[in-house]
Amino acid sequence: MKILYIFPHPDDESFGPAPAISSQIRQGHEVYLLTLTKGEATKQRHRLNVSKEEMGEIRFKEMQCVEKVLNLSGMEVLDLPDSGLKEMNPIDIEKVIRDHIDEIKPEVLVTYAVHGVSGFEDHLVTHAVVKRVFCKMRENGSGYPKRLALFTHYTEKEVESKFNLKSSKKEEIDCWVETDNTDRQAFLDALDCYETYQQVIEDSGVKQAVGESVPFEIFGEDFDPPLEQITDRLP
Repeated sequence: MKILYIFPHPDDESFGPAPAISSQIRQGHEVYLLTLTKGEATKQRHRLNVSKEEMGEIRFKEMQCVEKVLNLSGMEVLDLPDSGLKEMNPIDIEKVIRDHIDEIKPEVLVTYAVHGVSGFEDHLVTHAVVKRVFCKMRENGSGYPKRLALFTHYTEKEVESKFNLKSSKKEEIDCWVETDNTDRQAFLDALDCYETYQQVIEDSGVKQAVGESVPFEIFGEDFDPPLEQITDRLP
């Protein structure tokens, strides 16, 4: 099956979903990634003393490393304004997302849960726009995508971090993707690709926060007990 992940920034695919992506690829699924911005607005550009344009190119090259490490079936990185998605006409964002969905024709679409895990505005905008595109396509009878899965975070204990991570309630989680040591190593290797972001990675506590099972909500569907794969029991 084809799975398309849609996130706003470089590193979003690695800060949590990477073990699940690795698992899905090992199982023979085609996994694609659409990233809406080059992440050029990061404060790390001040530390590196580079312009936004230069920072965007640095992060794009880091993403090319991730593409190889995770063995993605395809990756496209757009150049929408980092930290500026809320200022855009959402119809314009919808169009570029819809065009990419029509190109890939995935069975499963994946983006952030409604809280965006970190609560960052670009994450929230991406969730809302992807959900609207999915709903419109289903309403119009499109044969794809068949499901919208929402990457999320869950913890029973607090992980030391400088970031205010948002969690879903346990009963809201519809799927736990089990991963193994190979997937865990792919996750760590993907994070290592972001050489300019190593301090952020350490401060985030992501290596401790991501466990052996990666949680997803599934929009408009309810599974109890939860599924083991986001591709199981497609409508």
